[in-house]
Amino acid sequence: MNVLELSEQEIIRRNSLNELRAMGIDPYPAAEYVTNAFSTDIKAEFKDDAEPRKVSVAGRIMSRRVMGKASFIELQDSKGRIQVYITRDDICPGENKDLYNVVFKRLLDLGDFIGIEGFVFRTQTGEVSIHAQRLTVLSKSIRPLPIVKYKDGVAYDKFEDPELRYRQRYVDLVVNDGVKDIFLKRSKIYNSMREYFNSKGYVEVETPILQSIPGGATARPFITHHNALDIPLYMRIASELYLKRLIVGGFEGVYEIGKNFRNEGMDRTHNPEFTCMEIYVAYKDYNWMMKFTENMLEKICMDVNGTTEVKIGDNVISFKAPFKRVTMLDSIKEFTGYDLTGMNEDQIREVCQKLNMEIDDTMGKGKLIDEIFGEFCEGNYIQPTFITDYPIEMSPLTKKHRNNPDLTERFELMVNGKELCNAYSELNDPIDQLERFEEQMRLNEKGDDEAMIIDKDFVRALEYGMPPTSGLGIGMDRLVMLMTGQNTIQEVLFFPQMRPEKVIPKDAPAKFMELGVAEEWVPVLQKAGYNLISDMKDVNPQKLHQDICGINKKYKLELKNPTVDEVAGWIEKIK
Repeated sequence: MNVLELSEQEIIRRNSLNELRAMGIDPYPAAEYVTNAFSTDIKAEFKDDAEPRKVSVAGRIMSRRVMGKASFIELQDSKGRIQVYITRDDICPGENKDLYNVVFKRLLDLGDFIGIEGFVFRTQTGEVSIHAQRLTVLSKSIRPLPIVKYKDGVAYDKFEDPELRYRQRYVDLVVNDGVKDIFLKRSKIYNSMREYFNSKGYVEVETPILQSIPGGATARPFITHHNALDIPLYMRIASELYLKRLIVGGFEGVYEIGKNFRNEGMDRTHNPEFTCMEIYVAYKDYNWMMKFTENMLEKICMDVNGTTEVKIGDNVISFKAPFKRVTMLDSIKEFTGYDLTGMNEDQIREVCQKLNMEIDDTMGKGKLIDEIFGEFCEGNYIQPTFITDYPIEMSPLTKKHRNNPDLTERFELMVNGKELCNAYSELNDPIDQLERFEEQMRLNEKGDDEAMIIDKDFVRALEYGMPPTSGLGIGMDRLVMLMTGQNTIQEVLFFPQMRPEKVIPKDAPAKFMELGVAEEWVPVLQKAGYNLISDMKDVNPQKLHQDICGINKKYKLELKNPTVDEVAGWIEKIK
């Protein structure tokens, strides 16, 4: 790497790296380092009247206070932080004191990984600490961490820019308190859900992510190409149709927690790659599934938070079962004043116009109703509420309502103004299913690129017979947001999708060389901020000369400095 691409701190750390190697110390040793304790456990289990406990720990140096022959550092391991007391003569019992005087005091930096062997004690200020007897270098950090400093519970020099935090999650996890806890809770949520399903005897399965037909939801897919088969393939938008094939095949209950992909917008609650759980249980209906769902969410909230309540912003949300139930058309009537019962597409389109909604000709009856609900109703449901009995046009995979053929036996669970769950009494009539698919294709031909494509193999599976079944889908990322009190999906994804990093535009060396600039001076010019030829136009030659000669001296490049006249000649040639 060109030295001019490094900061001053990075250069110092690389020099320290080389010095460690010259001393015979491997800054990246291969051997296992055996630990037997964690910071939080050491502090929790400490007893003043017990024999001093010998421990071996490892982690990053996060702060240090050097006081001559004795020092304190703060070591951060995977569970927390603990203070370590280090003295010269303890870690250097022989005549050679270089491990303390040179390695520890000068060549180690904040962010470096070290191993400490010693015993636990309490300092005079009352802090449980480790008295080091042996120090081992485990990994040298050659890029400085943005260390967050705390005083009286207040954080300073925060690493809080969302762009940097999400792009460099590895740094975010190290320096920001509480971030790791979100992801530990995420793991608990998954474990609690699996425990609930497994206790009922349902089987976790895996279905294809690359699919020849993107089915199971109305969404725009990502498209790729399989070279060997020479066919287009789609990254799945849902696992529904494959899971229902397994119900046809004789499984009574199956579920999958896996990635879905939808080539759509990104915002605070949507990421193009997201995790979804889908479960299908034979001989059940959507009424059973509502009870199943509210009991599951109550259990998860208790397992993760120790209570059925979660605070999100100003809202305190209760996951205590049972949850409220409201039909979709009743909800629309309540919040718009319009009763859509029995209306055809043209009449609903008129309602949308009266509500000053932006609609287009590609939208069918179901899409129009969905838009009305999304704009006027959805955001009102803060406490968990089942929205039930959706119009048939909105639900091509759902069984018709047993009491009203214009509706379907479907519910969505709204929490904190957003959809969390979607569930059906699954359509198992193959003739009805084919007709619904054909209607979706008509919408596709009108320009609705989210409409479903006919999956003839799925229809064939239904023709062999599928028992009465209820299915449920849950957006796991949104569930984690709710259970951890987060307002954006990016906070609960380790690595959310980001735009490419901005790259500073730079002219090629050849353009500078056309002005008479020697090739070895091009990086120097660009280090000084003259990335484009045009950046040099109208610059005072003496200032430019001073800038680049200063860099030559500072970085010890040992280049022959140009004269001021030569620099002026470069500038004169710029058109």
